[in-house]
Amino acid sequence: MRRHGLVGMSELLGQWPWLLAGAGLLAGCGDAGPAAPAARRPLYFDVKGLLTQQVAQLAQRRAAVTKRVSLRGNAVETVRVPAVKWADELQIFFQADINKAALRGAYAVDSVLLPDGRLRRTYTRRPGQPNAPVARLTVVQQGAAAQEVAATVVQNNALFSAQKQLRFELQNGQLRRYEVVGTQKLVFFDTLRYAAAGRVE
Repeated sequence: MRRHGLVGMSELLGQWPWLLAGAGLLAGCGDAGPAAPAARRPLYFDVKGLLTQQVAQLAQRRAAVTKRVSLRGNAVETVRVPAVKWADELQIFFQADINKAALRGAYAVDSVLLPDGRLRRTYTRRPGQPNAPVARLTVVQQGAAAQEVAATVVQNNALFSAQKQLRFELQNGQLRRYEVVGTQKLVFFDTLRYAAAGRVE
């Protein structure tokens, strides 16, 4: 397989030349990576806190990952990465954070008890929220422990548009699988379709 420097998904996608102009947008609005926790308790599910915890755990146990990547509809390429910089690898998932101060009150919350006893909570962006790139965040929990997190992130301006589906799964409090599927369009260039997934070892 041709290796794309598969260290982080954000880095991988940023390597394509026409995306360089949108690299800042790919990283998300505002802080996209781990940062100091806010003093106030999160209003919504704490995606950032969960991911920061996972990054620390994965780095401590030096977890490897098997990654599958497809760009522009080409064949899926697979590579095992034994040494992973987890803060970089999972950076794109921090875009699912909806606890920024500017987003307080921007989401409607719906909770459903599933037949297996788990709780599914969905955060849906209210109309008229231009500063909220996350259109929807869904979290499935068993008790207080998150088992599945999925988000739809949409970004649009005069030069750049993108939509991505982010999803990751945890077992026994540890990250097991994650994936990103999306499209990106820079003015004057064709739409790029991509999919990337990782399985933690």
